[in-house]
Amino acid sequence: MLKYVVFNKPFEVLCQFTDELGRKTLKDFIKVPGIYSVGRLDYDSEGLLLLTNDAAMNHRISNPKNKVEKTYWAQVEGIPTEEQLAQLSAGVLIEGYKTMPARIKAIEEPKLWERSKPIRFRKSIPTSWIELTIREGKNRQVRKMTAAVGLPCLRLVRVAIGPLKLDGLPLGKYKEIIKPVI
Repeated sequence: MLKYVVFNKPFEVLCQFTDELGRKTLKDFIKVPGIYSVGRLDYDSEGLLLLTNDAAMNHRISNPKNKVEKTYWAQVEGIPTEEQLAQLSAGVLIEGYKTMPARIKAIEEPKLWERSKPIRFRKSIPTSWIELTIREGKNRQVRKMTAAVGLPCLRLVRVAIGPLKLDGLPLGKYKEIIKPVI
């Protein structure tokens, strides 16, 4: 039987079910056997994670050729200029690879849960929030993209995968869903 689970992943949780170093993993939160994360969220990223035992769906979402959109809210150091937003929108060069064009906009600070460890603040540098939608998912891509244009990422929260959204799912909680149309 195919299973689909959405999870609101907290900061400092690994997107796997075991860890030799004793860090928190999906096993500490999710009690549905035989499912695996579709893509990953970094240890220091938060938000929407889809888990399933549907290999075809995993491939469809994870393969950049299918261009499934993933939307993130990023708190960045500094106030983005129109030029920086345009660079992110057009795609940026990271590690010899140019990212695909992205949708980007400055947003008001979203209402989010408190993080287990506060972000680092520097009194002399303001922070702001952007919403970034990408259609690929290279390792630490959003963080590398924002850094490449001079906006280091302080906090990163995935809020959507295609039509799936967090929709008020509490931090550290999951729910089983019917097969999403992605």
